Amino acid sequence: MTGDDNARKCLIQLGPERLADMLIELAAWSDEADDMVKRATADPSENIKRFKSRLAGLKRTRRFIDWRGASDFARNLERMLADLEAGVDDPKTGVEMVTAFFEADQCIFEQCDDSSGSVGDVFRATACDLFVHYASRCADKEWLVDKLMDLYDEDEYGVRDVVLDDAHRFLPEESLRDLADRLWQRSQQEPQNTYQSRHWLLLLESIARQTKDAALYEKAQRAAWPELSTSAQVDIARVYLESGDPKTSLSWLERVPGESIRSSDRDSLLLVVYRELGDINRAAEVAWHIFRDHRSKESLRNLLSIIGDSKRERVVEDEVSAILRSSEFSYSDANFLIALDRIDNAEAYLLSHADEFDGHYYTVLLPLAEAMEKNGRWLAASLIYRALLDSILARAVSKYYHHGIRYLKKLDSLAAGIQDWRNLQDHECYRAGLLQTHGRKTSFWAGYNQ
Repeated sequence: MTGDDNARKCLIQLGPERLADMLIELAAWSDEADDMVKRATADPSENIKRFKSRLAGLKRTRRFIDWRGASDFARNLERMLADLEAGVDDPKTGVEMVTAFFEADQCIFEQCDDSSGSVGDVFRATACDLFVHYASRCADKEWLVDKLMDLYDEDEYGVRDVVLDDAHRFLPEESLRDLADRLWQRSQQEPQNTYQSRHWLLLLESIARQTKDAALYEKAQRAAWPELSTSAQVDIARVYLESGDPKTSLSWLERVPGESIRSSDRDSLLLVVYRELGDINRAAEVAWHIFRDHRSKESLRNLLSIIGDSKRERVVEDEVSAILRSSEFSYSDANFLIALDRIDNAEAYLLSHADEFDGHYYTVLLPLAEAMEKNGRWLAASLIYRALLDSILARAVSKYYHHGIRYLKKLDSLAAGIQDWRNLQDHECYRAGLLQTHGRKTSFWAGYNQ
């Protein structure tokens, strides 16, 4: 039994009167608990009234909420929608009221700093799911299509399109086709090759993917961008593949240059296309290219699924040798060696390329340092921690100093376990160099000596 299960069992044993008293007491201290109690004890009409009152209040307010209060503001919006769900059962009324919430997006976003994205998430998740909840039960699908067209007519903040992206969850095929026709007609009423026309074509692309109509998707892309970019060609190929037409998908992928910003996506799609077409030799060529471009356990697994798992040992040995012979350092290759549990090889690889570590890439370097430390390879770990520390001190941004202090203390502790520095600078010399170069960064040293 989990902790939650045990707590639930104990609370049930307290009885309804004791629980009621506890909830009322909690409601006096917490706005969220107070809302929950009111929502649970009110009749539906009162909850609807609370929702409408709060929505009207949002439109009247002139108070600005900075980023520190955005999360609380988002929770207030969530509670509003909970009032709506508790108060409305009729699907048509529910759709209208959730639509009213979406239509208040301008006043909501203009009164807060949503740099964290928490307010936007309320629209993209909770409000969207509530719209789908009501719309899926609404019998008048033609009315729903009208509602969607009106809703998307103004989407200045990019949160209303999520409802149309989920249209397949509440509209049948026939209604989706009707919606697609209307989106196309509306796009043609606007000046061509403008933001206004592309506004409608973008949604048409979404409906085309939902209906697996690759030809319609291609039509929308061509209308939006007469000269199709490499990215557009890859996207069209993807939709043809999703629609069950790998041959046409291949014809599009063959137009995409091998070296482009979407080459990785192109190769991934090619691998799937060749496998679906039964061309194992071409699939193997692509799998080898993907693997050698970015060695990882996943790309190795994909390769072996084509050439056979019996070749695993030979492939691994050959690639490890190639990595160790390489004159260029690759973070992904270092991770690949660790993922295969080739710790001796990983250590040798890191030590031979220690002068190439760039501390700015801390998101990839730190896991490497931790892996080396975990496996008792103190010297390799220390060299990585040095690169991370050097980067922090060179930038001289005090808010990051706490990380640097942690790295230096880590270096202090690792140094005790290193017997052979292999002609590299030992810890005492390294720390002396830090003091000479960065001795005036008093806040760093004060934190380190604390």
